[in-house]
Amino acid sequence: MKQKRFCALMLVASLTAGILGGCGGDGDAKTSVNGGTEVSEGASGDVVELVFYNADGKEDPWTDPVAEALTAATGVRLKVEYPVSSDDEKVALMIAEQNYPDLIFAKGDAGSLIEAGALIDMTDLIEEYGPNIKKMYGDEFDKLKYSEDDPSIYQLSSYAVGGEVFKSAGTAQLQWDVLKENNYEIPDTLDKLEKVLKDYIAAHPTTDDGLDTIGFTLSASDWHWMITLGNPAGYIADGAPDNGQWIIDENNTAMYKFRSEAEREYFRWMNRMYNEGILDPEFATQTHEDYIAKIASGRVLALFDTDWDYSDGEKILKGDGKYGKTYAPLPLTMNEDIKCPTLMYQGLTTGQGIGISTSCEDPVAAIKYLDYICSDEGQVLVQWGIEGVNYFVDEDGKRYRTEEEVKYSVEDKDYAKKTGVGFHNYPFPCYGNGVTDSTGSTYTTTSRESVIADYDEEQKAGCEAWNVDLLLDVFPQPEEFETPDYSPIWAYVKPSEFDEIGNQLDEIAWSSLISCVVGDEASFDASYDKMIADLEDAGMTEAEQMLTDIIKEKVAIVQ
Repeated sequence: MKQKRFCALMLVASLTAGILGGCGGDGDAKTSVNGGTEVSEGASGDVVELVFYNADGKEDPWTDPVAEALTAATGVRLKVEYPVSSDDEKVALMIAEQNYPDLIFAKGDAGSLIEAGALIDMTDLIEEYGPNIKKMYGDEFDKLKYSEDDPSIYQLSSYAVGGEVFKSAGTAQLQWDVLKENNYEIPDTLDKLEKVLKDYIAAHPTTDDGLDTIGFTLSASDWHWMITLGNPAGYIADGAPDNGQWIIDENNTAMYKFRSEAEREYFRWMNRMYNEGILDPEFATQTHEDYIAKIASGRVLALFDTDWDYSDGEKILKGDGKYGKTYAPLPLTMNEDIKCPTLMYQGLTTGQGIGISTSCEDPVAAIKYLDYICSDEGQVLVQWGIEGVNYFVDEDGKRYRTEEEVKYSVEDKDYAKKTGVGFHNYPFPCYGNGVTDSTGSTYTTTSRESVIADYDEEQKAGCEAWNVDLLLDVFPQPEEFETPDYSPIWAYVKPSEFDEIGNQLDEIAWSSLISCVVGDEASFDASYDKMIADLEDAGMTEAEQMLTDIIKEKVAIVQ
């Protein structure tokens, strides 16, 4: 059956006419959103305003159609606060003043809030008012608990529950033009990639514009070193999923990953590529803007990065019609004995999410709002928008978007801000891509079919050459991996004493790894040994034991 058209359209129309209200009448105002359960706005019909601090936020006047529909459905309006600069100390100030907004997404600062007693335990509220929260998290609900000793739920995860990966940059990326010249044979090991790059550079030492061809480059002069220099080492050398700077073995024991012998060999390869001129000699000193400009010039053959980090350069290439200079994802590993972990589901990411503060005067309104976001209605609203405007329902009850809407969403950089579609989902709880509701429609607008439909000419040619429908079909598939009992380590809330050591380790690794790569080949082992010694002196072994204990506590909660 066709779902009812959003009554929020009526709300938007009434607001345009200058009337603030829901779809119901006076008194116990109620509204039905997307044909679902009626949600009370309160005995008087008043709207509750909750102040929400979003560490990843931006200006949000709460006036777009989806925001207004959220208020119509829940009786809650969010007043959004966000950092005004990259060095904003808002969370530290909150703690110092003991004055908190109602809802908080503190990202990596959540641990400080919990240590300060700033977040309430939501367990009882969820039990009474959160059926949709419990439904969303399902078998992974217990992972929301803080620790074995303190099983409080201080935050709901800001990352997807379940789902599949349909788009990924893989563990490395290679230009389509290079792949075509290699007859679309995928260089899935470092040795194969090295040969492909050297062969292509020999045949094309410069670009059509006369620029020197670069085998690969990195962005390592600031925090991006973790994304382009650090993270790929774990994926490629150890076949390890994303646990930040850590590798976790089968016994749930943590190891600071750069002590791995496999990663030593990976960086030895990097060192050789640098000395042979395949790795950009400016990789360690160029700004990230320089890095993006080089990608946009079409002269960089390969990357060790993730799509969100290099996409600005790729957008320029596409705008110039240089699709052959854009990048194909590679399932690259050190050797054929290592399985590329790109499609592995690591379980629910916890440690970063939405919490309710102790300053909140109406925690029931807050938890009801969060529960609505977790409901099917709420998920459809924030992900798809308004029925009859942003999406439609076919005769089989499946949601779809018109070609015009898809084009609008892709081409207008302000689409989300104007329509509200996709503007209010993160950092709130959500289902992952590919998860379906009772209608058989996916909760998100991203599906296997939608990704395939969006492929450009180079991506389509690649799929045809590889005899696959989806580019990621050439990767090891999710069912080949087991989901660990612990969540991705990079997001865990950790004690401040651990973070202090961890930050020191990262500072040492950053400069030391660059020194290892840019040195002469004969001095590589001495440089790497010095880094390990410096890491030991900074407390690496102590940090490994602390993290191992944290992981084992987390695992004990779910076993």
